[in-house]
Amino acid sequence: MDSSVKSIIDKIQELEQELENEIAQQRNRFQYSVREKRVEFEAEIIGRHKKLKTGIISFLWDIGLVHILVSPIIYIQIIPLVFLDIATSLFQFLIFPVYSIPKVPRGDFIAMDRHHLAYLNVIEKINCAFCGYANGVLAYSREIAARTEAYWCPIKHASKTAGQHRRYYKFSEYGDGEGYQKNKRSNLLKSRPSEHGTPES
Repeated sequence: MDSSVKSIIDKIQELEQELENEIAQQRNRFQYSVREKRVEFEAEIIGRHKKLKTGIISFLWDIGLVHILVSPIIYIQIIPLVFLDIATSLFQFLIFPVYSIPKVPRGDFIAMDRHHLAYLNVIEKINCAFCGYANGVLAYSREIAARTEAYWCPIKHASKTAGQHRRYYKFSEYGDGEGYQKNKRSNLLKSRPSEHGTPES
C-alpha cells in the first residue's frame, strides 16, 4: 500500500478514536452509563424524561394521515432484513472458517437499546427498534461482504464509487497485476491447512 494512503488511513483511525472519546464525555453530560451493553440513567433523569414523552394521540395527530398510511411499507421491510441477517450469518458460519477469515461479531453492529428511553412513547420505541435493527443488519452484512471481497478480489475499481468500506483502500490498484498476485498468494497461504490439518495463522 502507498505510504501516503496508509498515512491518511492512520489519521482517519485517530480521528475515529477521538470521536469515541468525545462520545464518552457526552455520556457524562447526559448522566448515563453503559454496563454490559445495558444503559442506566440516574433516577432524576428518568423522571425528567417521562415528562417529555408525547402521548399516542398527540403523536399520531402531529405526524399526519399520509405518514400513517405509508408506514406499513416501511415495516414490511423487516422481512428481507431478517432474511439478510440469517443468510449472511449462515454464510460466514459455513464459509469463513474454511478460508480462515475472522468472523464478524454480530453484536458489535446491531444495538437494540433506544426502547429504554423514557421520553419515547410506544410507537417511537418501535420505530427506533426497527431503525436500529435495520441499520445494524446492513452494517453487519456489509462487513461480512467486505471481508469476503478483501479475500477474493482485493482490487480497486477503475471508476470512483461512493461509500466504500475501509478495507477497500488497502486493495491493489486497478491494473496492478503484481500487487493482486501478491495479495492472492498471501490469502491462500493463510487458508492452507498445516501439517496438523488446521489453516495457517
